[in-house]
Amino acid sequence: MLLAIDVGNTNVVFALFDGREMRARWRIATDPRRTGDEYAVWLMQLLAIRKVDPKEVERVIIATVVPRALHNLEILCRHYFDVEPLIAGQGSAEYGIEIDVDQPRSLGADRAINAIAAHEKYPGDLIVIDFGTATTFDVVDFNGTYKGGIIAPGINLSLDALVGNTAKLPRIAIRAPESRSVIGRNTEDQMLIGVFWGYVATMEGLIARMRAEIGRPAKVIATGGLAVLFDEATDIFDAVDADLTLEGLAILAERAALK
Repeated sequence: MLLAIDVGNTNVVFALFDGREMRARWRIATDPRRTGDEYAVWLMQLLAIRKVDPKEVERVIIATVVPRALHNLEILCRHYFDVEPLIAGQGSAEYGIEIDVDQPRSLGADRAINAIAAHEKYPGDLIVIDFGTATTFDVVDFNGTYKGGIIAPGINLSLDALVGNTAKLPRIAIRAPESRSVIGRNTEDQMLIGVFWGYVATMEGLIARMRAEIGRPAKVIATGGLAVLFDEATDIFDAVDADLTLEGLAILAERAALK
């Protein structure tokens, strides 16, 4: 089996694959100081709950946008699985796609992997939106070439900035407003409208501009934790694919094994 590890700025997600089938998925807060032993104590218990022997994990692939977290995850793989992990974008796990931007090496691993997975799963020109700590909009053309994109503050970052830089505004939870009215009758509703519907309007406006610039029909694929929440509020998504990044890691590992 394959263990895929996706290290984001907020969470580290571990997924267990049998071929292309995802058997399990677990999430832990990102902390670059967490040691390989600490990961092992947590992960071995979760494997035991699923009745998976660690010896069944024959391959590991890691993608990270937090470089400081990589060393301890490599220790986890070597000491507890006796596996040398593949690192997305390096060696036999090179992306294998054309990255048509000014600084190709600056592209985050998660965005490159999303491009790989989206191109394999969906035909034609694509715009991939990933709702994470930041929200990214990535353009992948019909040949699978990464053409560039947009980085915007994630909705939780926007809310943190609003609350953290004002004296009286309360902290609220991100959710879909109960009404589609954009005229709030109290402070909490007005904040939620500003953050939620403001974000929807931003997405719709940016996607309209991106589609116009691409000049061809482009499907919009949404991924990340908040994709389902926004899918209920807009019709701009052609597909919501929550596991796109993890599936991309499985695809990349599969290609690496054939080299």
